[in-house]
Amino acid sequence: MRVFQFGGAMFSLRQFGRSGWRARGGNGRGATTAGLTGGLGRAVFALLMVLAVPACIPGGGTATGPGTVIDDTAIASGETLGTGSVRVALLLSRSATGNAGSTAMAYRNAAELAIKDFPGADVQLVVYDTGGTPESAQAAANRAVSEGAELILGPLFSSEVRSVAPIARRAGVPVVAFSSDRTTAGSGVYLLSFLPANNITAIVDFAASRGQRAYAAILPNDGYGAVVEAAFRQRVAAAGGQVVAVERYQLDQIDIQAKAAKIAEQGDRFDTLLIPGTGQEVPLITGILSTSGLSGKKIMYLGSGQWDDRRIYNNQALAGAFYPAPDRRSFDAFAQRYKAAYNADPPRRASLAYDGVVLAAGLVRQFGAERFSQKVLTNPNGFAGIDGVFRFLVNGTNQRQLTIYEVTGSGTRVEKPAPRSFPGSGT
Repeated sequence: MRVFQFGGAMFSLRQFGRSGWRARGGNGRGATTAGLTGGLGRAVFALLMVLAVPACIPGGGTATGPGTVIDDTAIASGETLGTGSVRVALLLSRSATGNAGSTAMAYRNAAELAIKDFPGADVQLVVYDTGGTPESAQAAANRAVSEGAELILGPLFSSEVRSVAPIARRAGVPVVAFSSDRTTAGSGVYLLSFLPANNITAIVDFAASRGQRAYAAILPNDGYGAVVEAAFRQRVAAAGGQVVAVERYQLDQIDIQAKAAKIAEQGDRFDTLLIPGTGQEVPLITGILSTSGLSGKKIMYLGSGQWDDRRIYNNQALAGAFYPAPDRRSFDAFAQRYKAAYNADPPRRASLAYDGVVLAAGLVRQFGAERFSQKVLTNPNGFAGIDGVFRFLVNGTNQRQLTIYEVTGSGTRVEKPAPRSFPGSGT
């Protein structure tokens, strides 16, 4: 049995099933890791929170923001999962065509799995279809708010998040979105996704700890590359290093070859090279570098979370390179349970929907009327789920603790496990 502590009260969640939430008395100092176990085997989905004093709300309805009381008795117009009294909206592009629709269904399934794993959670999850467009997402958010949603999980796409945000802010309903576009974050809109800056922070800090000081990068010439370059320059400077060369390539073979050759020409100026591209781009880049006389045996190759790809970690030419990613063990356990329930493998980011529902359930269980307040959501101790420890910042972005993997050419090995807490958080 796993035990977790909130201020002076200690709670334990027994085997999932009919037992639901159970609590026992206790005392202690600070907040410690919360373990949620059961059908997901040894995977740990913890809530790291300090105890807040619940606020009392007179009369009926649910408080969602300063001076705001909404009617939580309206009949939900979306698919309903769970029978709790606290309504949480899940906005997904279920009717969209192609990959958007299939991804939405996977997120919906992951959320349902979380509801089933918390049979005693006082949450009613209502799934609203955003259709994959800003206009439909706006309509879905209006329905969710009018029908008593206290928290919105999703949407996935940045354009949808931008259209939902003003509606949620006016109603005082916080949004925990799945978009990885940090420009969508802001007051009351928190991103649960994997942000490029977290990857860069983790991998640059690791390289600096190994004594690396002179850095170069070869990046895609797109929005992702721009975000990575800004984070890279900032973190290298903070770590006491220097960025001596950066090349940006178009997503075509000829330009990739040209920019890789240009970086190779400057190989005597740096000891570390960041190549954060995908499994399609990176082998091509490193092949050109090797032909030009530059290899991972001479310098340290660094990657991003996009390197968590068989085309990269099974590439012998990349053996000895390092990249950051969430610990895979918890996701693998989740994926096995998902496949058993839905006869399909979940997309890698489906864990975000599971963690969002678990987060909502835990906050409802522990924080009463303050459950979705900014103070609770931005608790510096953070939370932990399938993808490890994370915390929301006041600006709506997040920080994640990541594992550093070494590429072996026939898989990976853990070079540095992800920290289980944040510095200065008291955990």
